[in-house]
Amino acid sequence: MEFPKFLLGDNTDFPTAIFVVHTEFPRFIINLEDDEVEWLEEFSKEDEKELEEEAENLIKDATAFYDREVARYED
Repeated sequence: MEFPKFLLGDNTDFPTAIFVVHTEFPRFIINLEDDEVEWLEEFSKEDEKELEEEAENLIKDATAFYDREVARYED
């Protein structure tokens, strides 16, 4: 099964949370309500430096994805 790069998720146990799931490496879930990120990968020390550089761009992409999806829904 093929997945899109980003998915929106919600849960009634977290009524104000806005979850975006990044399905490609490095996989993560971000809650846009508080910008908390949960990484779904384990990283070596060497990977952590590269991840720090890439994480900012991935989080910007996740936020842009959410904004685009909301704009499409509102139209």
